[in-house]
Amino acid sequence: MTLGIEQPIQQKLLNFEEFLARYGSDNRYELIDGEVFDLEPTGQHEEVAALITTKICVQIDRIGLPWFVLQRGLFRPADVGMTAFRPDVAVVDRTELAREPLWSEQSVLTRGDSIKFIAEVVSSNWQNDYARKVEDYATLGIREYWIADYAGLGGIRHIGKPKQPTLSICTLVDGEYEIQLLRGNQTITSTTFPDLNLTAEQVLRAGKSDFSREVLKSSQEEVMSNE
Repeated sequence: MTLGIEQPIQQKLLNFEEFLARYGSDNRYELIDGEVFDLEPTGQHEEVAALITTKICVQIDRIGLPWFVLQRGLFRPADVGMTAFRPDVAVVDRTELAREPLWSEQSVLTRGDSIKFIAEVVSSNWQNDYARKVEDYATLGIREYWIADYAGLGGIRHIGKPKQPTLSICTLVDGEYEIQLLRGNQTITSTTFPDLNLTAEQVLRAGKSDFSREVLKSSQEEVMSNE
């Protein structure tokens, strides 16, 4: 199976302004400590992100929350230096956008308070999702963070042995993440979306034909039931 390759693509470290001028218009790239990473997502990577987005959008619409899903917008935390994350899925609170200094001109967020939920789909450089982003997202106050490792790429200390597809649900408690590992038919419990009806397997197997048809049908029925 061919996987997305996430690796630094330049030798010189860049600050945010240099990164934005050179790569900001292309959603393939993010900046971590001055290094530019080409995310190169595969088809299944994108389908996993799309399934999460679809299910979450149904919940946002059903409850009538003033939120929306921003896919691959830049998140440049003001206190993290030469870094601009590009989450696969980020749920943004519209009521906080007036406090965002860059939003009116660019699709760039700087405040953790603007983001209610983040999901990352793991590619080959899994260390960023399991280590760096876990630490930074917790520090920035992101209340819920999912790591969808559909190929079981993460280190043994993160997903156990034998390595297998795993969905990590990170919930912020007293400034640190409590992490629950889910596989197979285990039901996802989300503090942000408590009525979400979804299993780990439905997320991790998105993009595989039989499962995709089944989950799509379920999503369509859910949308129709809310009309």
